[in-house]
Amino acid sequence: MNSSNAAKWFIYLLIALAIMAIMWSYNATSTPTEEISISQLAQDIKDNNVAEIKVASDGREITITYTDPNKDEATSHISDNSSLEEQLAAYGVTLGSSEGQPSITYQAPSQWENWFSIAILLLPALLIIGFFYFMFRQSQGGSNQAMSFGKSKARMFTGDQPTVNFDDVAGCDEAKEELKEIVEFLQEPEKFVTFGARIPKGVLLVGSPGTGKTLLAKAVSGEAGVPFFSIAGSEFVEMFVGVGASRVRDLFEQAKRHSPCIIFIDEIDAVGRQRGAGLGGSHDEREQTLNQILVEMDGFGTDVHIIIIAATNRPDILDPALTRPGRFDRRVVIDRPDVKGREAIFKVHIRGKPVASNVDVSALAKATPGFVGADIENTVNEAALLAARRNKKSIGMAEFHDAIERVQLGPERRSRIISPEEKEVIAYHEAGHALVSHFLADALPLRKVTIVPRGMGLGITWYMEDDKLLPTKSQLEARIASMLGGRVAEELVFGEITVGASDDLRRVTQTARAMVTEYGMSKELGPRVYGQKQEMVFLGREISEQRDYSDEIARQIDEEVRRIVDEEYELARQILTENRDKLDIVVARLLDVETLEAEEFVALVEGRPLPSSESNIPQPPQPPIPEEEESESSGWNRPKLDLPPSPSPA
Repeated sequence: MNSSNAAKWFIYLLIALAIMAIMWSYNATSTPTEEISISQLAQDIKDNNVAEIKVASDGREITITYTDPNKDEATSHISDNSSLEEQLAAYGVTLGSSEGQPSITYQAPSQWENWFSIAILLLPALLIIGFFYFMFRQSQGGSNQAMSFGKSKARMFTGDQPTVNFDDVAGCDEAKEELKEIVEFLQEPEKFVTFGARIPKGVLLVGSPGTGKTLLAKAVSGEAGVPFFSIAGSEFVEMFVGVGASRVRDLFEQAKRHSPCIIFIDEIDAVGRQRGAGLGGSHDEREQTLNQILVEMDGFGTDVHIIIIAATNRPDILDPALTRPGRFDRRVVIDRPDVKGREAIFKVHIRGKPVASNVDVSALAKATPGFVGADIENTVNEAALLAARRNKKSIGMAEFHDAIERVQLGPERRSRIISPEEKEVIAYHEAGHALVSHFLADALPLRKVTIVPRGMGLGITWYMEDDKLLPTKSQLEARIASMLGGRVAEELVFGEITVGASDDLRRVTQTARAMVTEYGMSKELGPRVYGQKQEMVFLGREISEQRDYSDEIARQIDEEVRRIVDEEYELARQILTENRDKLDIVVARLLDVETLEAEEFVALVEGRPLPSSESNIPQPPQPPIPEEEESESSGWNRPKLDLPPSPSPA
């Protein structure tokens, strides 16, 4: 039996003894009996009511059995300075002097009771000794034992057998070039020392969630071939003040022993938030940990061959002392990939998978604007699951198409029961969105419209988004009109409105207010930002807006927002009123097939024959060729609407 098993059995024995002691004490007091005095006992003996007296092994407690079988036993105690006979004699009772007097029995202590009494006396000492022995054994163990909470929880990878390298990372070529310099320094430091160059001590990876920050750090580890320490920012902080700082010191001590090496801190914003904003003032655990990190990165005795790589998606809340030159010298931004980057990421993730020959990776990249690496990986995995579920031998374009919809829109919920009346309302609502956007040249091109419930929505109008970073005022207005198309269609056809447009109205209001207060797109208020956002750095979220304008300006902002929304509402009404027949045609087809692709929708609106049902990933519909005379299918010219002035807010 090894020492660990012996320690376990020793602990189990102590627990068993404690349980036995508790049970014994409970049994000793679980059957309460009547306790009488010696004088009462003497009187009962004189009245010939006592049949037997038993004296316990300790000689101090006695049990009285009465002649009356209906009467329960009683107990009494003998004082320490005299025996039972002497105390009874004081009351005129001499045991055995006459007939009818009770018999007296002395119980000898058993060997078990002797040992048990000794165990009860020694139990507290045994428990204390066992506790300290257990703590000592735990303190000698690994990093997950009780006394090692001050040790670093970083996981070290030697780099001898890398699992990820730069070939496995795509869509961020500039970031890879920045980090290749770090790898080159670790492999050939003499090349830089000759010129007196100093390699950056720290590299901060900044990017949205899922863009590949952690994957890029793993690739650096695989390429450099040096020890790699990985730890999350939250693993430093504990409830005990000083533990985080102790773990930081232990981490850097380990790193110095394995220099040159790399330390990777994931989600550093968990411990690197700006100081002075904590709920515990300037002496809480998080700030003590941050102070120790600052000292280790740029203080006395720092090792130049230790490079720290950290990742975060909230660089705005980091402490300025952490991001200054000398600590994190270089900030590498990993942005969302463009169409070429998405194509490269798709090629990485389909590598080694049975992909059909008709799969067009460039079409997949064009169909997934806004996707990051994690989204693309999930899309490829969903396509593989669909192919396996359909018993196919390879992953085809149809599986990728369905996977993209599943990732973006959520799974279909065909089992949801919807009445025919509600389904018709949903069809007109979604057709209103699609038709308004079709006749606006600045609106996003349609991709699909469906009345099959997906995710949280009862119907979806899906647009072909692009990678534009600077939408224009006309494009924002077209989006507002398109979002209002569903509400307008309900009012126009049924003369009644539903709650189905609540999310549309929320986004419309947000977009219109942003145009006025943030983008400076109002002629009345001019190019100025109204209202400063306030954030609580410790919480890392926006909590309020500082109002830096007067009540008169607030009234004008409300009027401008209402004017924008009313103009686009009337524009959507005008489009749907003039194309009511096309709206009915689209709705009739939607109620029949439930889903319309962009090509089929355009064919219905333009009165052309419907395309074949089999199609690949939908492409953005081509804009109509302008003719000398404007046709119905050409882009809608934004009319000048004579709207009544918006009433002032109450």
